[in-house]
Amino acid sequence: MINEKTDSVKEERISSTSQRLKNTKRDSWKIAGDLPSSFKYALQGLVYTYGTQRNFRIHILISTIVLGLIFWLKLSLIKSAILVLTISSVLILELINTAIEAVVDLSIGRQFHRLAKIAKDCAAAAVLVASISALLIAFLILVPPLLIHLGS
Repeated sequence: MINEKTDSVKEERISSTSQRLKNTKRDSWKIAGDLPSSFKYALQGLVYTYGTQRNFRIHILISTIVLGLIFWLKLSLIKSAILVLTISSVLILELINTAIEAVVDLSIGRQFHRLAKIAKDCAAAAVLVASISALLIAFLILVPPLLIHLGS
């Protein structure tokens, strides 16, 4: 009796998941007919990336700290803009990296392919280069006023 109930619950869960996947597949081929739909799909991409990519969450945390420092140190508009553009570039590249990984995984499945590895590694390298650049830019812009602020 208990096994029948458990099997029934499992079947129901599988059926529900299967239905959601079918709906997602159906929706994935739709072209956003209006602006709110476009924003909805973009938000879904952000939510997916935030929920599945540890590095994206780390970048968000560091970005929040840097934005807090911008306001706390009362940086000039130009310095603030440079930092915001730098933050944006890292986050954008992380989103593109996630998309590339998903497309590569979709096309080759669980098989190993040397070109798939190259695509994934190069996308990850782009994020790494942007992150190192962002760190250097943040260091150059934030450290001098931070030292002045903490010293006084």
